[in-house]
Amino acid sequence: MTSHRTLLGAGLLLSVFLVLSGIQPFERSTWLMEVAPVIIALPLLAATYKRFPLTPLLYTLVFAHALILIVGGIYTYARVPLGFWVQDWLSLSRNPYDKLGHFAQGLIPALLAREVLLRGGHVSGRKMAGFLAVCVAMAVSAWYELVEWAAALMMGQGAEEFLGTQGDIWDTQSDMFCAWLGSLVSCILLAGWHDRQMSRMPSRVEQP
Repeated sequence: MTSHRTLLGAGLLLSVFLVLSGIQPFERSTWLMEVAPVIIALPLLAATYKRFPLTPLLYTLVFAHALILIVGGIYTYARVPLGFWVQDWLSLSRNPYDKLGHFAQGLIPALLAREVLLRGGHVSGRKMAGFLAVCVAMAVSAWYELVEWAAALMMGQGAEEFLGTQGDIWDTQSDMFCAWLGSLVSCILLAGWHDRQMSRMPSRVEQP
């Protein structure tokens, strides 16, 4: 299990990054929408730590995903410097940083769903847990695209920075494809590592 001190330090570090990112972001409303998952997730993880601590692997990936979101909030996804470097290196037509975010959007929810399903005893078979975890990740991705659609309807051109389509008419489909790839990495490539860590964790959710 991840030590309480390590998690506390990681949470404080993310909180500092979050505050600093909000000092002078490229566009304030876009920043708020991009970092909203971090603002929601941090207190939820703190509140559920004693009752259902997660595996170190999952906490590490959640931390990495939070950093991806925070950086995207500072610059907007279409303007992240790292994305421009990758764009030049691979001779791409657009900044691909948002695809990293959507990959993580599939990776982390799938691993979380897999952990809850298996440790909570909701599903006994690894294959079924993997299938359902991918379904959960794709549902999360679909709901995020619906949120983007709603933002576009309500804000009009003001939502352009949040959408980050960069003129790509297939942006929604490629976003969901990246999330699907991330979910497969969780349920196939990381499954063995995840299983070993879960074997050392409490098998069921403790009741309050």
